[in-house]
Amino acid sequence: MAKLRDVPGIRKYDGPAGGWGALKATATAIRLQMDTVKAPITLLRTNQPDGFDCPGCAWPDKEHRSTFQFCENGAKAVTWEATTKRVTPEFFAANTVSALLNRTDFELEDQGRLTHPLVYDRATDTFRPVEWETAFARMGEILRGLSPDQVEFYTSGRASNEAAYLYQLFAREYGTNNFPDCSNMCHEPTSVGLPRSIGIGKGTVSLDDFDQCELIISIGHNPGTNHPRMMGTLHEASRRKVPILVFNPLRERALERFADPQNMLEMATYGSTRIASSYFLVRAGGDAAAIKGVMKALLELEATQGNVLDHDFIAGHTEGFAALAEDLAATEWADIEKTSGLARADLERVAAAYAKSNATIVTYGMGVTQHNEGTANVRLLCDLLMLRGNFGKPGAGICPLRGHSNVQGNRTVGITEKPSAEFLQRLADTFGFRPPAAHGHDAVRAMQAMIDGSARALFCLGGNFAVALPDPDQCFPAMGKLDLSVHVGTKLNRTHLLVARETYLLPCLGRTELDVQETGPQSVTVEDSMSMVHASAGRLAPASALLRSEPAIVAGIATATLPDSRVPWLELVADYDRIRDLIEQTVPGFDDFNTRVRVPGGFRMPLPPTERRWETPSGKAEFYVFKGLQEDKQVHADDVLRLVTIRSHDQYNTTIYAMDDRYRGVFGRRDVLFMNAADLAARGLEHGDLVDIETIAAGRQLRFDKLTAIEYDIAPGSVAAYYPEANRLVPLDYIDEDSGTPSYKSVPVRVLRSTVT
Repeated sequence: MAKLRDVPGIRKYDGPAGGWGALKATATAIRLQMDTVKAPITLLRTNQPDGFDCPGCAWPDKEHRSTFQFCENGAKAVTWEATTKRVTPEFFAANTVSALLNRTDFELEDQGRLTHPLVYDRATDTFRPVEWETAFARMGEILRGLSPDQVEFYTSGRASNEAAYLYQLFAREYGTNNFPDCSNMCHEPTSVGLPRSIGIGKGTVSLDDFDQCELIISIGHNPGTNHPRMMGTLHEASRRKVPILVFNPLRERALERFADPQNMLEMATYGSTRIASSYFLVRAGGDAAAIKGVMKALLELEATQGNVLDHDFIAGHTEGFAALAEDLAATEWADIEKTSGLARADLERVAAAYAKSNATIVTYGMGVTQHNEGTANVRLLCDLLMLRGNFGKPGAGICPLRGHSNVQGNRTVGITEKPSAEFLQRLADTFGFRPPAAHGHDAVRAMQAMIDGSARALFCLGGNFAVALPDPDQCFPAMGKLDLSVHVGTKLNRTHLLVARETYLLPCLGRTELDVQETGPQSVTVEDSMSMVHASAGRLAPASALLRSEPAIVAGIATATLPDSRVPWLELVADYDRIRDLIEQTVPGFDDFNTRVRVPGGFRMPLPPTERRWETPSGKAEFYVFKGLQEDKQVHADDVLRLVTIRSHDQYNTTIYAMDDRYRGVFGRRDVLFMNAADLAARGLEHGDLVDIETIAAGRQLRFDKLTAIEYDIAPGSVAAYYPEANRLVPLDYIDEDSGTPSYKSVPVRVLRSTVT
């Protein structure tokens, strides 16, 4: 192989994931953001029974507590929130909004914590301080002048159960089910697909299941960056010789080898543990074909040797097997190979390993969900597990890897644009008002309503709404059409600067900070990706004496907007136990909420599939038939590649902690396009060339110019670029129709030598 030419900021990283590199990065984050005396104490409280839940990912905590329960990226999330940097009114007085919009996303958040409630002053193009009650009164006045369906209520997955519950209660008493939330942009296919297959929109495994499984199939996720504490679980599984079969378009370091910073021997010897026993570079958009290929091979094994399928489970607990088997038999291997980019022999190897395992877990992330057929992909994974009865037994099940630490809890307590009639009736019985029944807007539909002018106001309980969505050329200007935008947050981000006629920034407490209300210090609760609900209580002094908690801010707005409300908003905020009592009354599964959440580790929400109970219309788990193989049936041509948007290692969602991506060998820059060597050569390109990218899809033509093409071990036909910058290549209406989730992971594009100078 010819030596690649040197490209600024691109160099090979030879270390494993984790290890000394992770410790060094953690130390750097502490040095740049926090008081070095307070930092160790704060980090040691992360994910502990008497501490706070990490504001990063939703991977569960171990019951057998080790010395520390945080990872490198968790430490970055904590130090980013607990930073000593402050964004004061003086900063805003010296910097116009127009000037701030020229700064990078990293630079905006790196300014530090917001300290004062602020209102946009159009005359000076700056934010200026405003009194809390003045802000609340004005918001209430505007809302009372609008139709409820003209208002969008966005929720970030970092909001606590208590804040999210009050938020949905406020919006529903106000009169709308417009609840766009971050899940709409990532795991909505899980929330839609899993109930259709197994009766509930949540994963079915626990950490104990990983201790008992015999095989792990990992598809479409990068745990080393996006849910790093999972690496400890994979590390343990690998060391006890559990095969881990990985399907991913990119070769990711964390899925190859990992050094556990808590393993003294590995650290002392600079050793590491192999993670993937087999690694399959599936073509972007080829997941359905790959899954169908494994299932087809499994049925062929059943035909030749028998005793492969779990016939008792299929007969007693499922419907639709015959139709699935017929479809798989009619699917040609040549088509499977072409669409998935994988050889038949490789898929047969996976089927053989699966047939030997008595307990298999499938883990998946947004590489499965963020496709035009994301919901179908999720259901196909259920099909695969059902063929061998891998639900309702130890060591088996499905494991969607949620992002934010309480995105699942938000949905559980009512953040959904499609509420059930039963939930709405419980609200009506408890609070004495009739909630709206019509389905509201998800994230894409909310933005489309803002673009066409039918939405007039936007409330954001955290997050970076406009930046997280696709197609900024449409989304960013739409923010300016609004009469009102309100943002509750800890730090400044770009969405805050896309000002409406009136815009308010309301600074809130973070997870790490002490929350004191009328009855004393409070705790909140969160639900992790394995349905464990537990308490979280910060201990740090708030970044400013003017900060308010998210529940208090929601209650303040609700009180100002709904003067005749029968909900005792301010009494609820005085003691969060009162909010939890109401959650218990209206949300199944929260029996004895306040008692059980005080037990270290919390409690698990009901998961009927773990008991082989199926809350589907048929009362059984439902096999799903995916016709054909193409996840996008519109755009196919020899010169079209599929773009995957990805995060760097120094990033969590839209938050960029620094400009490096060390596991992929990128340092100090983000303007790169990862390409397979053959795809470069086919276009007459070389490693380091400047390229332009154009989206090939119906409607608007989108471009991203002057990226540096980087040769990388990525599936042929697939390219990758960083999110959110590459969102400009994703059309807003390029979505999974079942769930509304944008197709960030398989955008059809052409890559050309750059013509931009």
